[in-house]
Amino acid sequence: MPNPLRRISLSQWIVIATLLGILVGWLDHDVWTTRNVGDALKPLSAIFLRMIKLIVVPLILGSLIVGIAGHGDDLKRVGRLAFRSIVYFEIVTTVALFIGLAAVNLVRPGEGISLAVSSDEAKQFAGTAITLSGVLEHTVPQSFFDAAAKNEVLQIVFFSVLFAAALTQVKPSRGKDAVLWACEGLTEVMFKFTNIVMRFAPLGIFAAVVGTIGKNGIGVLASLGKLVLTLYGSLVVFLLLALLPVMLLARIPIRQFWRWVKEPWLIAFTTASSEAALPLAMENMEKFGVPRRVVSFVLPTGYSFNLDGSTLYLAIASIFVAQAAGIHLGLGQQLVMMLTLMLTSKGVAAVPRAALVILSGTLVTFGLPLEGVAVILGVDAFMDMARTSVNLLGNCLASAVMARWEGELKPAPAE
Repeated sequence: MPNPLRRISLSQWIVIATLLGILVGWLDHDVWTTRNVGDALKPLSAIFLRMIKLIVVPLILGSLIVGIAGHGDDLKRVGRLAFRSIVYFEIVTTVALFIGLAAVNLVRPGEGISLAVSSDEAKQFAGTAITLSGVLEHTVPQSFFDAAAKNEVLQIVFFSVLFAAALTQVKPSRGKDAVLWACEGLTEVMFKFTNIVMRFAPLGIFAAVVGTIGKNGIGVLASLGKLVLTLYGSLVVFLLLALLPVMLLARIPIRQFWRWVKEPWLIAFTTASSEAALPLAMENMEKFGVPRRVVSFVLPTGYSFNLDGSTLYLAIASIFVAQAAGIHLGLGQQLVMMLTLMLTSKGVAAVPRAALVILSGTLVTFGLPLEGVAVILGVDAFMDMARTSVNLLGNCLASAVMARWEGELKPAPAE
């Protein structure tokens, strides 16, 4: 007799794990106040995320090298893809900024919020100075092994592209074939590795959700619910006014696209981790019909330059702090702040809780109270889930759009 549990898909297991995590987290915070179930389960979520991080570097390294050097790509073709990707990233993230700016000025979630809190916790995020020159310098690794050890995705992309470009200039030989064979084998193994790790996703996600709800409680949403709802509502507007038209213009089959993106999207939402969803997203977008060379370049690069959800969040959060502090910012000042955010939000995805780092630096730059970050911290975990999942969705769409632009998109037939 077949086991009915085998009929449950990974997406369904993730939803079940999330709902159970919310229930147990609520009980842990509001009923079992002395048991600290979230702390006890924390190692499970940490182990799952560590397993995911094992995948990222070898998968990007192997797939990029094979994608660029293994199929006769020349440097001109790679440069064209890079240029088109950057132009697309800038257009979409600018739209996200202005949707966030419009939403926060319309809803005004900061009015009535008190900033009478200690800024000690917030100050830790202001310690990292974010500058355009620093981002550019950070892109270039001084050691491949150091970048790999720290999971610096953008640095790995930089090294992989240069390595592949150099490999294309090597004359055909056994040595060149051996390098390509090894990289292709590495990529195939890492995809299988990803399938194995994903079997543990529901368990890791359950532990992560229990920890988040158990620590903050569902009630924390009440006091700052207007801010959270503003973010979620504006993200929905962004999906309808930006990403949906892009899909229609690029003739992306929506049903097939969602079929392959829903599982990595759920992982990104429930874990609030881009790294956790990246390996499965790369594999699924390739199954959707995006060539490996496009997937392996656009997705990792997008995680540094195409953070749609995080960019929209920054626009809302920065003006929210000004409203909560009773500081009026004119349209000109807000536009200058948006320009600053547009520049400083690039290439810093590897910084832990990068959005709060960038937000803190922006607040200091424009003379806004740093206490605002401490207020936002109470609900940041819930907002992080939304912005991370939109980052993932936007980057998956970017890879499909670039493939269509290159004339190489071959969507899988609908089942």
